[in-house]
This record gives sequence, structure tokens and C-alpha cells, in this order.
Amino acid sequence: MPKMKSHSSLKDRVKITGTGKVMRYKAYKNHLMYGKSPSQKRTLSGQPIMATGDVKRLKQQLSLIKG
Repeated sequence: MPKMKSHSSLKDRVKITGTGKVMRYKAYKNHLMYGKSPSQKRTLSGQPIMATGDVKRLKQQLSLIKG
């Protein structure tokens, strides 16, 4: 039986912490930052932890990704 492959697009979109939590990236952070207000930029900074329901839904794809 061939090896299971991890979901390739998911590898670039999420990151697994040392404790096993899944961190995601926020939208609207890549370009045109000069047009956004400072409060919006502060809100966009950081990487939020993904909700547990989403992690359960992505469990099979995330199973082969190591932090």
C-alpha cells in the first residue's frame, strides 16, 4: 500500500504548535497595508488559534503534518 500524503495546500496555510494546537493565518494582510488604518493593522497582527470544530474537520489532512 502506498504512503499517505498530507494535504499539500494545507501545509502552507496552517502551523501546528508544540502543544498540538493549530494556528491559522489571517486574510487581508498581504498587500495594500498603507491604505488600512492602524487599528485594523493591529487587529490583523498575530496568528489566531483555529477553532476546535475546524480542527476536528481537518484531522485527517493534518495527521501527517509535523510542527
